Amino acid sequence: MSERKFDLEDRLIDFSAVVIAVVEALPTTKASSHLGSQLLRSGTAPALHYGEAQSAESQKDFIHKMKGALKELRESRINLRILDKVNLLNETGQITLTECTELIRIFKKSIETAERNLNR
Repeated sequence: MSERKFDLEDRLIDFSAVVIAVVEALPTTKASSHLGSQLLRSGTAPALHYGEAQSAESQKDFIHKMKGALKELRESRINLRILDKVNLLNETGQITLTECTELIRIFKKSIETAERNLNR
């Protein structure tokens, strides 16, 4: 029986792709244009930060880049919550909000582990 390997990079790329789809599905309003543009930036950035973290020059550099991704994920989550609060988020967007929250947990735990290993 083959076990599916957990690949955070693939998961972040999938998250970015869904964020793009969510933004494209937003109605054409001033609010959704403003929030959508910001979500497009913050929602695609974690995958890019993670790619940089994979090439980190040191443990401190890795932690710094992972914290950058976490910051973007938190920004995305708040943006998605605002869109949801004003009923601009479709069902895919609500699923994306759940995935964003899960990714935040993963990044927080990874950073905690990396910091603990750094301080040994």
